[in-house]
Amino acid sequence: MRDPKTAPPSKPFPAHPTLRDIALPGCAPKARRDDAAAPDLVRRIMENPNYRLADEDVQFLDRDVMRGARLQLDYQKAETLLRDHGIAHSIVVFGGTRITEPGCAAARLATLEAEIADQPEDAALQRKLRIARRLQEKSRYYDIARAFGRIVGAAEGEHGNRLVVVTGGGPGIMEAANRGAHEAGARTVGLNITLPQEQFPNPYVTPELCFRFRYFALRKLHFLLRARALVVFPGGYGTFDELFETLTLIQTRKIQPVPVVLVGRDYWRRAFDADFLVEEGVIDPEDRALFWYAETAEEIWDDIQRWYARVGRPLIETPTHTEGGAMP
Repeated sequence: MRDPKTAPPSKPFPAHPTLRDIALPGCAPKARRDDAAAPDLVRRIMENPNYRLADEDVQFLDRDVMRGARLQLDYQKAETLLRDHGIAHSIVVFGGTRITEPGCAAARLATLEAEIADQPEDAALQRKLRIARRLQEKSRYYDIARAFGRIVGAAEGEHGNRLVVVTGGGPGIMEAANRGAHEAGARTVGLNITLPQEQFPNPYVTPELCFRFRYFALRKLHFLLRARALVVFPGGYGTFDELFETLTLIQTRKIQPVPVVLVGRDYWRRAFDADFLVEEGVIDPEDRALFWYAETAEEIWDDIQRWYARVGRPLIETPTHTEGGAMP
């Protein structure tokens, strides 16, 4: 039997995948000896932005007509890398960026108290002091979010690294939840957003799992694609945006229902009155039951587990080939 590596002289050897014995025309620029201006003309052509490959031409990708491509890239990069890292399920934590750890809040309060001692009639300082006192009171939520992150981080290790804490990657409550998971030795995800005033990621997100989005819409999609629960701490417009959008998606069954836990009954009962909405007829009683309140990290975790036990679904599912995609 003939050796497959040898062939009769009449049979050509396979071509090299990249090299040639004789270079094709155009593999070198037109020589200066043929036209003194040619090298400079070729250089100007190759340096022009329009000569760049389309995926390397940032100016072109920034055009309005390329929005569709940018949307796809915003979705696909995070989706591909999350799958590569085996991220199957998430506990999403939202909350205010201004709620700092207790030590920072106390230091800010002390600074303002010292300033107002010298300027007791300054109305602007008095207002700042009132707000600083309220934020200092709410700094306990930082500790609760941090403790909750540690609980979820410990659960990740117990379940083969398939359940992670996901936040917006920023400061405040997001930092606290990422920090707790980080302290538990677990991976933790941050979905940051590009803003006119740049937002740095908090230092506790796993580097290979920190993503930066151009579009809020795609960021929101990734918050929910793997979500097994939504835990919402006191916050402002951004927190409300994520909370009410998720409640709307569950209300309309655009996504499967998941536990929605609001941390801090006193804050949330004053921030919005769901019972009033029911009485006004703009939501139904069953819509009011889409969320509930909790006060401690342990209560949040116990409530999430109890919810899944009641519906007969596992919090962490067996691996499949079609994971992801909680949204249709």
